[in-house]
Amino acid sequence: MALSLRARYHVTFHHLHFLFQINMSKESQMRAAINQKLIEMGERERLKELLRAKLIECGWRDQLKALCKEVIKEKGIENVTVEDLVAGVTPKGRALVPDSVKKELLQRIRAFLAQHST
Repeated sequence: MALSLRARYHVTFHHLHFLFQINMSKESQMRAAINQKLIEMGERERLKELLRAKLIECGWRDQLKALCKEVIKEKGIENVTVEDLVAGVTPKGRALVPDSVKKELLQRIRAFLAQHST
């Protein structure tokens, strides 16, 4: 008995969704393993310090302070919460991180993993 086009689409969609979930689970496990290795070897703290220094050096920190001041000014000092600041600043702050900083951090992580792969 042949499946209708709709039934085949439904089966195919659910099969792809299932494969996607498996892939995401594997990706999550891989990220957790990488993060654990970075922590165990002390590299995570070194990377955080490098990132902090690079963000200050490129002016990102000052830009983020200015964004915080804007949110406080818009909402009023009495009405703003930490959650308001985080919600108002996080997307813009992430977008302001220079690509060169992201690339350098990624290269450092890749080099670390290449050096310490098991």
